[in-house]
Amino acid sequence: LGCFNLSVKGHGECVNFVRSFNIPMLVLGGGGYTLRNVPRCWTYETSVVVGEPVKDDMPFNDYYEYFGPDYSLHLPVSNMENLNSNEYLNRTKNQLIDVLREIEPVPGTQIQTGQVESNLVPLSVAMEIDQPSKADGGNSNNENPDARSDERSDGRKEHESELAS
Repeated sequence: LGCFNLSVKGHGECVNFVRSFNIPMLVLGGGGYTLRNVPRCWTYETSVVVGEPVKDDMPFNDYYEYFGPDYSLHLPVSNMENLNSNEYLNRTKNQLIDVLREIEPVPGTQIQTGQVESNLVPLSVAMEIDQPSKADGGNSNNENPDARSDERSDGRKEHESELAS
């Protein structure tokens, strides 16, 4: 999934790890997904959350053709080369820890919404922001990070609804 080279099962193992703490969980999604992978990932992760196995074979449905040519829940692993250096990972981790250190913990009994630049909403910390390359399916138009492009160096075209907002 994405540039993390995580399989659907690997992603599910992350959910299973959090589930192992036996604390209440609210599992939410994010963005940047492809239409073919979202249902696969959420189907498997839902099965992990509820503790029920799910079959690998895709049942026939209105979107069946999106899941070809194998029509299965789990995709083959690509074994993409990990280009993250230890130095880069440590620097990013330290930047995140610095941001988290600036956030004041809130009481568990009430919700507080601080004003910008208060202790609850600290000033933004200058962090490096990675720009995904065109080869990784990123935006080839660096001038507008909100604009998406279906141009990829691997020649694939994404379906127009895959990056719909």
